[in-house]
Amino acid sequence: MIPWEHLAAAQIPDGGELRLMRRGAELSIMSGSTELMNSRLSGSEKALASLAIERLGGRSKPQILIGGLGMGFTLRAALADLPKEAAVVVAELVPAVVAWARGPMAGLFEGCLDDPRVSVREADVALVIGEARGGFDAILLDVDNGPGGLNREANDGLYSPAGLAAAKRALRPGGVLAVWSGGRDDGFTRRLRSAGYAAEEVQVRATGGKRGARHVIWLATPR
Repeated sequence: MIPWEHLAAAQIPDGGELRLMRRGAELSIMSGSTELMNSRLSGSEKALASLAIERLGGRSKPQILIGGLGMGFTLRAALADLPKEAAVVVAELVPAVVAWARGPMAGLFEGCLDDPRVSVREADVALVIGEARGGFDAILLDVDNGPGGLNREANDGLYSPAGLAAAKRALRPGGVLAVWSGGRDDGFTRRLRSAGYAAEEVQVRATGGKRGARHVIWLATPR
């Protein structure tokens, strides 16, 4: 068995640390003993983009916000499905993750950060949402392992009634809020509906195939 190699570490604002690890060609981002992302398991992150964009029904010049850069799987999937007139804003709280995307993780990104449709903001996605006011056709959130966050208490605000109301204000009519999670959360489904969304919970495989761990994606449209 090839041992894991520690490549880099980064501090999370308000506490905590991310570690970038490598084992052969496999990359992993860890928080403590918890693996947040693995380069072998990208199916559900890709589905976050493809399912949300499918719901938009071929809008012209769609404006997309992605909360959390991660290993770029959601971004790459979004770019593959979006027209050349689209614009994608990626909000990433930890600047080192953006640096890793252009350094040790560059092979995963395949140059997508240089796509003219893409802009990256090193900022809390909640701030970007709060500024938007009807600016986005879709908001895709893959932040802190979902509504049952692990790393940052401030992230809970994204999934609170106030956070969901802010996302609703940031969406254009008929827009989509898509939320990734490592597991089910019936309370969050109820919270979405109480906040005025028509919400659907979709289970997808982490591998993108028929086997492997199940992750959850919520697709929510303001009523």
